[in-house]
Amino acid sequence: MKTLTDRQQEVFGRIDKDARPSRWQDWKWQIRHSIRDIETFEKLFCIQFSDEERQELDKTVGRFPVSITPYYASLIDTDEIENDPIFKQSFPNRWELEMNPCELADPLAEDKDSPAPGITHRYPDRVLFLVSNTCSMYCRHCTRKRRVGDRDFIPDRETILEGIEYIQNHPEVRDVLLSGGDPLMLSDEYLDWILTELRAIEHVEIVRIGTRMPVVLPYRITDGLTEMLKKHHPLWINTHFNHPREITASSREALRKLADAGIPLGNQSVLLAGVNDCPRIIKALVHKLVENRVRPYYLYQCDLSEGLVHFRTPVGKGIEIIESLIGHTTGFAVPTYVIDAPGGGGKIPVQPNYIISWSTNKVVLRNYEGVITSYQQPDSYKPYFCDRNCRDCHLQLKLGDADEWKAVGIQKLLDDSDQSISLIPKSNERHNRREAE
Repeated sequence: MKTLTDRQQEVFGRIDKDARPSRWQDWKWQIRHSIRDIETFEKLFCIQFSDEERQELDKTVGRFPVSITPYYASLIDTDEIENDPIFKQSFPNRWELEMNPCELADPLAEDKDSPAPGITHRYPDRVLFLVSNTCSMYCRHCTRKRRVGDRDFIPDRETILEGIEYIQNHPEVRDVLLSGGDPLMLSDEYLDWILTELRAIEHVEIVRIGTRMPVVLPYRITDGLTEMLKKHHPLWINTHFNHPREITASSREALRKLADAGIPLGNQSVLLAGVNDCPRIIKALVHKLVENRVRPYYLYQCDLSEGLVHFRTPVGKGIEIIESLIGHTTGFAVPTYVIDAPGGGGKIPVQPNYIISWSTNKVVLRNYEGVITSYQQPDSYKPYFCDRNCRDCHLQLKLGDADEWKAVGIQKLLDDSDQSISLIPKSNERHNRREAE
């Protein structure tokens, strides 16, 4: 059992007199002792807010609840708390009540695109499946503030089965993303049941899980959990690190367990003013991620959810960050910068422009250094194997898996699965004459 940091021991001792590492590293203990009010936070960190600050904070919590795991809270730098990225992501702020007319409770129209309980079917071949309504921590920048902790939507077994039935009845769905809330708030047994039901659907090719547990409660990634998840390959997991300081010894261990279980890992960050809106911060983050076998997947522009105006940056800031990464670091360490279109339009990639101009024969491009070059286009682009009538295409494009092994020579004649009865040399005149006739 690993020892605790001084800060963890300090916080732990104020919560539980029996401050053994085994208790601190028990994820259920962490959930039971989550910080859910301002008074508890003050007590644990010996901080005293003014009466005016307390009134504003209580109003915010009345609208948007607070829940911080002791683990994540222990990462807060109280010496410079106002500028600490951990504090800003987890602790309520009076600016959350400053509503902008453009902000919406459901900015991505997930509810409108929900044909069955818990299901959002926006893209043709995949669905979002909300299997939990709770999280171990309530992120202040959450796009689903309307739903997290909402007791009006508790997806019980009957509700989950309705979602599974929808997926069964839609053979175009090949990809299912489990989200919430956080799916890893479910017990191993319950999540195992959901994954088993989904894996039984023939047209479901992959299942993904979106979770922030490796960030805010890495102790949830137990040996038992990873052993269970290994049964359900191909399984992918996307997590949500926003700042390099969130990558700790405990989070590294959680990521190691998942990667060693053969689960491909991705990361979705949100661009947050005052947290990570800096090229150096994002570069440090993506480098730490790939070092831990996590591929940066998306960098999100902050959504137009209610109470997030203080987190939003200009889109130009995101483009500046991507510009600072392309060509300056490993290609697969560069996330795709996207805006999740308000109204349910889906993710729209927003990238720096590298095409300067083009004509019939040439494309003029610039690289990350500012070097301008040209690419010669083909003088003629002939349809060698098709007429490009994609709409009415009936060609056999050999889209199935290739055969890795075929019997040849004498083995071909011995193979019961092969119908050949003889091997004829190409130089055989009789055979060639027969073919010609």
